[in-house]
Amino acid sequence: MSPTRVPDDVARELTLGPESVSWQRSSDVRGFLGAGYALLLQVAYPTVGSGVRDHSNFLNEPWQRLIRTLDYIMLTVYSGEDAIEVTRKLREMHKSIKGVNPDGSRYHALEPEAYAWVQATLVHTIITVHQRFGRAMSAEEIEQLYAEWLGLGRLLGIRDGDLPADWSGFQAYFDTMIDTRLEHTETVDTVLRSLAKPALPPGLPGWTEPLWRTASAPISYVIMLSTVGLLPPALRERFGLRWTPGRERQLRAFAALSRAITPLLPKSLRIQGPMHLRVRHKAIGFDEFAPERYTRT
Repeated sequence: MSPTRVPDDVARELTLGPESVSWQRSSDVRGFLGAGYALLLQVAYPTVGSGVRDHSNFLNEPWQRLIRTLDYIMLTVYSGEDAIEVTRKLREMHKSIKGVNPDGSRYHALEPEAYAWVQATLVHTIITVHQRFGRAMSAEEIEQLYAEWLGLGRLLGIRDGDLPADWSGFQAYFDTMIDTRLEHTETVDTVLRSLAKPALPPGLPGWTEPLWRTASAPISYVIMLSTVGLLPPALRERFGLRWTPGRERQLRAFAALSRAITPLLPKSLRIQGPMHLRVRHKAIGFDEFAPERYTRT
C-alpha cells in the first residue's frame, strides 16, 4: 500500500524548470474552468470521496480547498527542487487520511490506485482545458507534459506502473476508470451543490452575501456549464445530471470565444504560476519566488 520514496539524486532530475511544457501550460487562467471537473473526477472515486467527506470541510470552505490545490500545483511545477520537499510533506499528510466507506469497507488515502488517480485527474484536466478552451497542445507537447507529470508523480511516491507509461496508454486507462471505478458518491453531490451556489469568499463580511449571490450567479453558471459539459456522458448519466442540446451549444459558443481570445491574453494570465507563488509565498511558507533559480543550465 505504501508509496515509494525516490532517492534525492533521482528526485532532482524529476523537478521542472521554465523549459518544461508543464511550466508553460499548467497555470493558464482558464484552468479554473476545469477545476470543478477535476474535483468531480476525484471524489467519484470512492476512497477519495470518503476522504474528502471525513477529512475536509469542503462544503463550508470550498475556496480554501481550491487555494490549497492551486498552492500544491504551483509549488510542484514552479518551485524547482523545492518540489521535492513539497511532495514529501503531502505524502506524509496522506498517511493519516483513513476511515470507513458507506458500504462498511475501510479506505486509506495511500491506496495505490486512489493515490495515482488524483494525479491522473490533474494532468488530464490540464490537457482537456487547453484542448477545449485554449490553444490545443500538439501530440508531442501532450506526451512531454504527461511524462513530466509522471515524474512529479514519482516525487509523490506513486509507484512505477500505477499510471500508464505514455499518453495513449493513459487514455485507455482513463476510459476504464470512468467505466468501472467511478461512482455517484455522496461527495459528488456535495461538490455539485458547492459549484451551483458558491460560498462567500473568505474575507468578505457576512452582510455582503446577497450581493455575492447576485454577482456570482453568471460566473457560477459558466462554471457549472463547463464542469458538466466536460464530463463524459456516462458520468453525467451516473450523476443524474441533465445535459441538453441547448447547453451543448452554449458551451461550444463559450469555448470558441475562449479560444479566440488566446492571442490577447497576457503572459501573466497564461502562466500564472510565478505570480501565484509571489503572492502566496508567505501564506505557504515559501521563500520569495525567483525564477532564475530554476532555469536549467
